[in-house]
Amino acid sequence: MKNIVRQIFHSPRFVVGFSIFGLILLTMLIYPIINPGNPLEMIGLGTFAKPGTYVSLYDGVTTESRTFKLPEAEDNRVKKMLSQEDRINMVNWFAAMEIDIEGLNIDDTDALLDLWRAHFTPDARPAGMTKAQRNYYTRLNNSLSASQSADTFQVMEMVEGESVGKTTIAKTDYVNVGDVANVKTLPLGTDNFGRDVLKELVSACGTSIMIGLIAGTVATFIGLLLGLLAGYVGGIVDDIIMFITNIFTVIPGFVLLILISYSIGQEQRGATTVAVVIGFTSWVWTARSVRSQVISLRNRDHVNLSKLSGHSLLRIILTDILPYIASYVVMAFILQVSSGILAEAQLSLLGLGPKTTEVPTLGLMMNWAMLYSAHLNGSWWAYFPVILVIAFVSFSLNLMNTGLDQVFNPTLRD
Repeated sequence: MKNIVRQIFHSPRFVVGFSIFGLILLTMLIYPIINPGNPLEMIGLGTFAKPGTYVSLYDGVTTESRTFKLPEAEDNRVKKMLSQEDRINMVNWFAAMEIDIEGLNIDDTDALLDLWRAHFTPDARPAGMTKAQRNYYTRLNNSLSASQSADTFQVMEMVEGESVGKTTIAKTDYVNVGDVANVKTLPLGTDNFGRDVLKELVSACGTSIMIGLIAGTVATFIGLLLGLLAGYVGGIVDDIIMFITNIFTVIPGFVLLILISYSIGQEQRGATTVAVVIGFTSWVWTARSVRSQVISLRNRDHVNLSKLSGHSLLRIILTDILPYIASYVVMAFILQVSSGILAEAQLSLLGLGPKTTEVPTLGLMMNWAMLYSAHLNGSWWAYFPVILVIAFVSFSLNLMNTGLDQVFNPTLRD
């Protein structure tokens, strides 16, 4: 046994796959301790907040500040204010006014602003430009002027229905984030419901792996049981089992999975129920493969010796056949787990996954992102990390399977 384990962990592919999968499991165990709470809790009132650190404006204003005079602060402020669309529109205004912009780089904020200050006038009426467009340029110019002219903000407080000056914030005032009472870091922002995507992703990954393990266990058990009976007993038993197997082979498994999931109904579709349904519809190839392995073993000398010794059918299967195909069963189980995770993701994308009020899954996160058009409005953090996690989990499991195949398959050994 020790020699087998040593051979397994000498396989580079298995070690890489095992390391990736182990790192994912470790993250699932540690992160909930660091960031506890309900992963489906809505912490944001809006949707799709960008990744980053969020500081309470109220607490930031009331926190003791320090004064810094940073030479690049003004430039950074203006650069952040000017979006790429604003820069393109400024160039369009220059072109409409027939101003020479040869060699102008719109990413060069200083050159763009110098040219803007030198030529823009609110009274200009470029040919073909509507009043709405002219008003846009006037507002843009006013914003640029205000950002460079105003040195302070006056914060007002309502006292008995009247506005009373509370404090003044200067451009040179800075607060230490560590001194602000309420700071929230969202490495992956929030989703369409205002929920922490990273916390949700960690929980969803655990649920999807659990679904894969349950589905893999069910599918492997059914496939192993039927494959052993069909391969060893043969005869009418083999004919009946293979007839059932052929029926499931003719009907596409995913179509059958969709029909069963749809017939169950949303309220009854918990994570465990979905996992069992996936397992009941994905045992076919395991049964056929195990059957072919058993057929090649049932007439071996040690099996015939057990028959002559009067051993029972159950003992022969458990002691003389199953140990010889144990490695193959383990590899089949790993592939079934990977297939179960992918099947859940596909089902949830179609709206046939576990009910959404209980636990998140990777497929449900993809479904939510698709329904709320995250891929169209640029909210990549709502779906791209989910795709990466699904890819890494499947990749690691398949690497482990390939590594085991290299160890136990004589034709692949060096």
